[in-house]
Amino acid sequence: MGSESDREIAKKAEIILDKLGVPYETKVLSSHRNHKELDKYVETSKADVFITIAGLSAALPGFVASLSTKPVIGVPVSGKLNLDSILAIVQLPSGVPVGTVGLDNGTNAGLLAAQILALSDSEISKKLILYRSGQL
Repeated sequence: MGSESDREIAKKAEIILDKLGVPYETKVLSSHRNHKELDKYVETSKADVFITIAGLSAALPGFVASLSTKPVIGVPVSGKLNLDSILAIVQLPSGVPVGTVGLDNGTNAGLLAAQILALSDSEISKKLILYRSGQL
């Protein structure tokens, strides 16, 4: 998350990841306020997928994508102008891809991360099938 104010959106992703048994770590690291710590975190992270939650200028998803070749999912956060964070994430330059879900949609971010991980993890794949059928 870019700031503590994004916590409610992160909780939506955490709920899904918990249901699917996907381990995760939640951090507040701003690309503007503590970019050196963010650099180090991304470079040393064992994560296979990054979910990035950001509003306003929404620089976090692109910043993380510029530091890693791992998939990055951007969750735009609503604000006074709901298009600002959406456009900041979906309009990243060529060569810095970020998968983007809907405004404030931490749930879909968690599901998309799980789908990416399910490509190489049959247990997550099985749990996704159960989740979609309403059995989980």
